[in-house]
Amino acid sequence: MQQSEYRSYILYGKTKGAAKMNITDVRVRKVAKEGKMKAVVSITIDDEFVVHDIKVIEGEKGLFIAMPSRKATDGEYRDIAHPINSATRDRIQRIILDKYDEVMAAEPEEAMEA
Repeated sequence: MQQSEYRSYILYGKTKGAAKMNITDVRVRKVAKEGKMKAVVSITIDDEFVVHDIKVIEGEKGLFIAMPSRKATDGEYRDIAHPINSATRDRIQRIILDKYDEVMAAEPEEAMEA
């Protein structure tokens, strides 16, 4: 995967005067097998905090993201890290899926072989 130009994505908190949260890097690793999971993504926030293992999944209504999770003792999967409101989740998803589309468009032959 080629490193694309540096971009900073700004997410705003929901409270008045909240600090900006910048997604300063998005790294997409395509999954080389057939199935619903298409890629695994890492995002960097403010060049200081990384969230790994965000999955890009093909669902009935199109692509969506699943935050990193682990299986609990009761058998249920629980997110390890996640946005606490839907607006932030939607913005993170849009940023990740835009980057995923960019990576897929830049490497069409390799993507088709995977």
